[in-house]
Amino acid sequence: MIVGSLSENQNFEKRVSIVPEIVKKYNSLNCEVHLSKGYGKHLGIEDHEYEKVGAKIIDDNKKLIESSDLIVQMGLLNSDYFSILKSNQTVVGVLDSYNNKEQLHELSKNKINLFSLELLPRITRAQSMDVLSSQANLAGYKAVLESFSVYEKAIPMMMTAAGTIPAAKVLVVGAGVAGLQAIATAKRMGAVVFATDVRMASKEQVESLGGKFLVVENSENLETEGGYAKETTDEFKKKQENLLAETLKKIDIVICTALIPGKEAPKIINENMIKNMQPGSVIYDLAASQGGNTAFTKVDEEIDKNGVTILGEKNILNRLPVSASNLFAKNLFNFVLNLYDSKSKKININMDDEIINKTLVK
Repeated sequence: MIVGSLSENQNFEKRVSIVPEIVKKYNSLNCEVHLSKGYGKHLGIEDHEYEKVGAKIIDDNKKLIESSDLIVQMGLLNSDYFSILKSNQTVVGVLDSYNNKEQLHELSKNKINLFSLELLPRITRAQSMDVLSSQANLAGYKAVLESFSVYEKAIPMMMTAAGTIPAAKVLVVGAGVAGLQAIATAKRMGAVVFATDVRMASKEQVESLGGKFLVVENSENLETEGGYAKETTDEFKKKQENLLAETLKKIDIVICTALIPGKEAPKIINENMIKNMQPGSVIYDLAASQGGNTAFTKVDEEIDKNGVTILGEKNILNRLPVSASNLFAKNLFNFVLNLYDSKSKKININMDDEIINKTLVK
């Protein structure tokens, strides 16, 4: 079986789906690995390093696609390549099935097997394949570093002969994987950390990391069976708004991470809240690419509103592409391993397997 991967458009995506260490793992399954020329050059990985561990470098992307039984990518292939894909080929990646429904439906009609890893079920057996968690961990960490670099005061409390500098106060909105990593990172750097989430189940996790969990009065556990946040009621939104409005007056840095799969990010921080924040405060919005959690977030722009700096990037992981690629490549390989039949040395789409059933685009 041949596993192929094309270079991504590096204007938007610097991560890769296969690193040299993972080539060896595919080879151990008797799979050949075909990569496009210059595949990892922007990460400091030259073609000869891939060739040294058994990969083949293909200079023509059309030939690469045609020769591959399985194609692994960060996201959906460029539409220019759709006509080259043939029946029974398999494509695995984060295909953004919520926003690419029409394109994926057309490919599926042509009997292309499409697996979108953002659809992985939240079960123990799928943890080693969970690309969203591995990437969100890095995103939460990096969001804290980026916001701290913009904030113009010290983060930890410092006691000097000239006086004491108080610790920065950080609020993390959304205590999922990215939020929990943001809490841990901010605490390690000496900040006082608060967090809020509609899922009451996250309270214990926040407190275990040293954060203070802000509870909305009469909260219910607004959590789906898959562990994601549900949309809130108007009554809850009003109570949350009042709590946040008071809290934000004393907060220096906000990390926003609240997302609802397949929907626009909830608007949690409004204009009045920002107006009442202290000048010099910083908001980093990890939900920017899905509309943002604040009223003023703009993708890849730094906004100044009443002295409050609001940041949000389409892909913050382009700032950590090596670490992100290493984790993503391992997640992908583990998923392929679950698909691969060692006896026939082919992909086996077993619909009785919950992981395969949930991630296959139908």
